[in-house]
Amino acid sequence: MEKLIEIESVSASYDTKFVLREVSLSVWKDDFLGIIGPNGGGKTTLLKVILGLMKPSSGRITFFENGYPVSSLKIGYLPQSNPIDRRFPISVYEVVSSGLVGEKPCLRDFTKTQKEQIRRMIVQIGLEAYTHRAIGALSGGQLQRVLLARAIVSHPQLLILDEPSTYVDKQFESQFYELLVGINKDTSIILVSHDVGTLLPLVKNVACVNETLHYHPGSDMSDEWLEKTYLCPVEIVGHGDFPHRILKRHNL
Repeated sequence: MEKLIEIESVSASYDTKFVLREVSLSVWKDDFLGIIGPNGGGKTTLLKVILGLMKPSSGRITFFENGYPVSSLKIGYLPQSNPIDRRFPISVYEVVSSGLVGEKPCLRDFTKTQKEQIRRMIVQIGLEAYTHRAIGALSGGQLQRVLLARAIVSHPQLLILDEPSTYVDKQFESQFYELLVGINKDTSIILVSHDVGTLLPLVKNVACVNETLHYHPGSDMSDEWLEKTYLCPVEIVGHGDFPHRILKRHNL
């Protein structure tokens, strides 16, 4: 397998309080990595370190392309909270197209190919009827679909999603997860979620974060470990169109 990211012995803190301690993790090309763990365990902090939004207290992170270290990767990111001002007079098309601004010819309009790329992405998220509608007229779930489209329209090498279940409306939920499976054919995905039952049938590997990190290739986890991590009993129920998984036991 081709490595995309190598995190080595990373620790991170806010003032004097450590949130991550000696965390090591490999993310692979075409990986679909689920990150789970209790609230305050360091999941979002780990994302910030990967994105370069937070400098680790110690350790290092290395990005790779075609087997060689590089300074950065093309990353699409959809945070848990939505920073966009719904009062701003901008259309769905304009928001999605902003994900390609870095690739647009200087002082020129988007190319015909890029315009078609934007159009296809809007169709893919099911909002083609809203293409030229102002974002202020959208529901919260619709707006989050638009922001997802902006994150992936440039075909990033890595897509990072922080708690997607908080911004995906029920009408779009099953389509959303099907969309991620399709995206994963060409793009590595890191998905942070507290919804363990939904996440496990989707992902290829799991990282459990609670200050330290435990990696589960193939999402192979025990009920005992989950209960120890979440400090309460955890029951996992799988249903719907996604394949079920039986989680094996492992020794800690």
